[in-house]
Amino acid sequence: MLDETIIDRFHDDGWAVLPDVLTADQITTARAELAAAARASEAAGMPVRLEALDPGGCNIRVYDLVAHSPCFADLAAHPMVLPYVRATIGDDVILSNFTANTALPGSRSMNPHNDQSTVMPEPWPEVFAMNAIWCLHDTDEGNGATRYLPGSHRFTSFAEVPDHATAAMMPFEATAGSVILMHGRMWHTSGENRSTDRERSLLFAFYTRAFLRPQTNWWRSIPADRHSELSPELRGLLALDFGNMAHGTYLTS
Repeated sequence: MLDETIIDRFHDDGWAVLPDVLTADQITTARAELAAAARASEAAGMPVRLEALDPGGCNIRVYDLVAHSPCFADLAAHPMVLPYVRATIGDDVILSNFTANTALPGSRSMNPHNDQSTVMPEPWPEVFAMNAIWCLHDTDEGNGATRYLPGSHRFTSFAEVPDHATAAMMPFEATAGSVILMHGRMWHTSGENRSTDRERSLLFAFYTRAFLRPQTNWWRSIPADRHSELSPELRGLLALDFGNMAHGTYLTS
């Protein structure tokens, strides 16, 4: 049974928190799998520190998480989260990408943006995208919580963004194991980790309506011999059964 207050909060405020989705053991497992994924990415020649994206070199980025571990595949289709994704943006959803950002002490903010703008041009007449942000650590202003501009999920074009948007942003705060549901039109940025000894790992499962081109080519990123291991629901989210005709309608006669 969905909590309608969560859905209302998502639309009214642009974000909502699902608390305590992961147990302590599941958090520990996800952290270990993320560390392994970062090592594997570097070994494969995929940089995990991107100065152009994260100034200062204190952020660790990992891409295509589903390709790295069944742990992340399970999160992408999690039965406590996916129903809220469909309730907020529509039943015909796909997983556009699934990435991680670990902010180490000293990390700085990236440029502000909204994620829906990365998959479709303006105007954005309605919400066609959203993030489910998995918190693997307690996240707060001190250790680099994602910062958002209140009310910006109602903006439908770049022209509506104020000149000094970053200064008016506030932090998303949640405990480890929680999931933050973030509206696709919400303007946000990564926070600065001002702590001396606390890292902050967040996983960003970015879902969109199926008519939008995904940011990740899951056919290429997930080894072919693993496709059959994925659940039918996850295969649908990754559009593995339809190629470039994901969720399309075919005439039968």
